[in-house]
Amino acid sequence: MHRLLLTAAALLTSLPQPAHAVFRDEAGHVDYHHLLLGLPQRETTFFHRPRRDDRASLLYTLSDVGIVGAVNPGSGEVVWRQDLVGGTDRKSRDGGCAVEGFMRAGEGEGWVVSAYGSSVHAWDAVSGRNKFWIGVVGDGGVVRDLEVMEMTESGPGRKDILVLAEDHGRGETLLKRLSAEDGSTVWEHREVTGDVPLQVSTNVEKVFVVSLKGLRGAYNLKVSVLDTLTGKKVDELVIGAKADVHGKEGVMFVGANSAAPVVAWTDDARKTLWVNLLGTKTRQEFPLPPNTIAVEIHAPHLVQSQPHFLVHSKTAAGHRGDVFHVDLKTNTISKAYSLPLLPGPGSFSTSSNGANVYFTRITEDEIILLSSQSHGVLGRWPLKMGNSTAVALHGVSEVIKKPGSEESYAVRAAAVTDMDDWMLIRNGEVAWTRPEGMTGGVAATFAEIPESEDLARSLEAEAHSNPLEAYIHRVKRHISDLQYLPAWIDSIPPRIMSSVLGKDVASTTGKVTRDSFGFHKLAVLATKRGMIYGLDIANNGRIVWNKRAFKMPKGAEWNVKGIQVQDSTGHVLILGANNDFVVLKGDTGEIIEAKGPSSEATTQATALVDTYSGQRLIRIGHDGKIGEIPVYQAPRQTVVTRGADGGLKGVVFVPNGTTSYESVSWTFAPPQGQKIVNIASRPAHDTVASIGRVLGDRTVKYKYLNPNTLVLAAVNDETSTLTIYLLDTVSGQILFSSKHEGTDLTKPIECAMAENWFVCTYFGQYKLRDNVAQSLKGYQIVVMDLYESDEVNDRGPLGDAAPFSSLDPVDVPTGGVIRPAVVSQSYVLSAPLSALQVTQTRQGITSRQVLAYLPESHGIVGIPRMVLEPRRPIGREPTPAEAEEGLIKYQPAIEIDPKSVITHERDVLGVEKIITAPAIVESTSLVFAYGVDVFGTRVAPSYLFDILGKGFNKVSLVGTVLALLAGVVMLAPVVRRKQINMRWRAPM
Repeated sequence: MHRLLLTAAALLTSLPQPAHAVFRDEAGHVDYHHLLLGLPQRETTFFHRPRRDDRASLLYTLSDVGIVGAVNPGSGEVVWRQDLVGGTDRKSRDGGCAVEGFMRAGEGEGWVVSAYGSSVHAWDAVSGRNKFWIGVVGDGGVVRDLEVMEMTESGPGRKDILVLAEDHGRGETLLKRLSAEDGSTVWEHREVTGDVPLQVSTNVEKVFVVSLKGLRGAYNLKVSVLDTLTGKKVDELVIGAKADVHGKEGVMFVGANSAAPVVAWTDDARKTLWVNLLGTKTRQEFPLPPNTIAVEIHAPHLVQSQPHFLVHSKTAAGHRGDVFHVDLKTNTISKAYSLPLLPGPGSFSTSSNGANVYFTRITEDEIILLSSQSHGVLGRWPLKMGNSTAVALHGVSEVIKKPGSEESYAVRAAAVTDMDDWMLIRNGEVAWTRPEGMTGGVAATFAEIPESEDLARSLEAEAHSNPLEAYIHRVKRHISDLQYLPAWIDSIPPRIMSSVLGKDVASTTGKVTRDSFGFHKLAVLATKRGMIYGLDIANNGRIVWNKRAFKMPKGAEWNVKGIQVQDSTGHVLILGANNDFVVLKGDTGEIIEAKGPSSEATTQATALVDTYSGQRLIRIGHDGKIGEIPVYQAPRQTVVTRGADGGLKGVVFVPNGTTSYESVSWTFAPPQGQKIVNIASRPAHDTVASIGRVLGDRTVKYKYLNPNTLVLAAVNDETSTLTIYLLDTVSGQILFSSKHEGTDLTKPIECAMAENWFVCTYFGQYKLRDNVAQSLKGYQIVVMDLYESDEVNDRGPLGDAAPFSSLDPVDVPTGGVIRPAVVSQSYVLSAPLSALQVTQTRQGITSRQVLAYLPESHGIVGIPRMVLEPRRPIGREPTPAEAEEGLIKYQPAIEIDPKSVITHERDVLGVEKIITAPAIVESTSLVFAYGVDVFGTRVAPSYLFDILGKGFNKVSLVGTVLALLAGVVMLAPVVRRKQINMRWRAPM
């Protein structure tokens, strides 16, 4: 019977692959998508009317992960978005280099402009279509500021763009004036001084370039005054004494496009604020409140607005605001009024309506609207946050004066909270919340929903007591469980309807619970900002909980090295690079234990190893050192680490009393000129259903199933070659290697491994088999199958021997380690791939799929294993035996079929990694992708052969059964009466 089931399953998996990755009725049911932008920045977020005659505004932002977009303030839905980083330069998104973004809009114009890195881009404000995308500086430069000239010599109908850039290699400051129509250069100003450019500002008459002048750590401010028509320098002003400013972070604000732009800075002790009106040589000094730890300045950006600004002072206990006015006739600055010091954190934002300037203050319990003219409160609303305890860190606001009333206002503010959420507050009530903190994911895993701990403790108590006490305890427990009976009875009709209609039913208790198919799990996601999220993957990816592990300093990122779920306890362990860790409950997110990051990174990587006390996540220090470990926690297998020279080494642990010390068993150093760029190994859960592959002629090729293998990709920059190695992790022997010439090493190289095969993708040279002299370049994927022997029905030198050791090879004519027989093939891809992963199922019977992200089309594709089969016949049609096996004719190109994209029409941005996990049913694998967006789904590479699909007509089945039952009930008396009459009938 068992052999019959395996044969049936094998036949099912050998059928042709599904034509659709996701059926129409499954979209939105088995998958979920958090369409995100990233955490909005204070200076790059604003309300703007995309059409001059419209009253409605959109909310625009350029986030910290390089996504620019527009959001509908009424619903919180994304209207459009664009990725400024793209799929080819992920370093600027994952923290590899610091990139500052800028975004502005022209008042009354239907476009917005942004700058990121070394390029400037203009977008249609309604549709998000790109008007132009130009590079303003070379690879060694970066844009430092971006402003819109509200007033030009061409009249009020034209607004140009000012771009301030710095060329690091030349020490050059570059200012360009670009046409807003096509991005053409109107004029440019270059200056080689070695100064640090900060910002550019304009008023009605002049352009001001603010720079830091001096040596590192001891600067004063230099203001270059330029002519708006030609860009020529007309004056240069040096403000303050040397060492007034210690870095660009000390200059807090340069007002732009206002009638009186200002520049302000403070001393290191935060006791004094200096303000300079651009165009003048004098600075004015204002004292700051005692114990000030941070200062922000808020001012309007419109020429027609009144020259007023607000200084936001923060202390450890509270915050306050001071409003200043600029006298344009005397060029003096004076304090108009002060706002009271309120306890707790808070934020201010500025909005303008013609000449009127409004300040919106958000505290822990209310929203206050003020005018810049006087301290009178225009409006006050209590802040209704519901169950959330988050507080606003910064935000932007829009003030609307209601018609027909002199003192009636409406305020909506878009604020970023300390829990990395972006919410819109309308007159004190939260209209919507976007979990933008989920962008920047660095680690994720699936977690089983733990069983009830109370029931486990009760059963344990009953097992350790005498029979009478156990019986009484059980009766009491059953009586106590009666309180859940009404809710269980109420859940019966929805469960029956959901079973008939094929829809999931939500839990009436609000808690996540397990299901019989294994679809209900939690996905635990950690982000670089120190946030941890728990998502219910069976309920449209609903966020069950979110916790902040650590409060990260400004500019710092949480470098997570490993994450592990202990299914027995339901606890999640997260290890960081700076000797930090977090232990929390997977179902509630409650932090059990945590230690913050230290100042120095001590952990190179982590490894999940088998110990005598179960699986454990261990740290690997610098140079691949692990250190002494207690015997019961020591790894039972060889641990592969990276050495100081960039090579690999195998580490085993030798017991010495109660502790074990590490010992290097082998080392692998790539050849001269090569460096390792990618490493892949078999997943922790990689069940193999069969040790051999049955061919069409009923012969068997036995798989090489050595669990101690890994694949690494090494590149040589001088020769532009890629070498792929297969290593035995016990002995360190090279089992196989292949060399690929003409590889573009500037593009990503990634590998993935499963069962007895692995794949690698890269951009390189492909030689045509029909004409070896010709070749083409493109994105390629190479697949290699590993077998025990080249011959069928042959187990190789090992034969049927059960024991095997990589360190003690059998006696063979060639000697040395037993190497696998490799069958390889290469394919040219129609699109680049990244974030390779292989699907996982419970028993490994279902055929596999290679999942990969498409960075150019923003989707995730599932390539069937049958398409990547290296044994596909070349130059001929498959024989009947090969066709029965499922082989198809080899074609060198693999076109990405839209029907194989599991994200279907969804636009999934910035996927950095994909993880998979098996469900209880064999046909299904769970998928979770993260990076910028968060996406999850369920895939069935061999169809749903063990579960009814949504298309199955359960109503007809139930109706047929009920009709048959009714027929039986109605016909039973008739048949019984007929039988009785036949017995009483007189014989003929």
